[in-house]
Amino acid sequence: MKIDAQIRIAGMEALINALRLVEAESFMISASRDRLNHAAWRRYGLPGVSLSVLVQSANRHAEQQFSL
Repeated sequence: MKIDAQIRIAGMEALINALRLVEAESFMISASRDRLNHAAWRRYGLPGVSLSVLVQSANRHAEQQFSL
């Protein structure tokens, strides 16, 4: 299991890879400023797909991003 610092680093790297630096910063600022309701965000902010489909999609995206 990763420690919190490793998870934060991996999360920021994922955000930056997906959104680029400026948009990732904007997301972090807006989430902090808006006092994000994490329970509601998980319920309504995620696509309406099963976890397995979401994981498969994320894995395909990662393979495309990191394949050389």
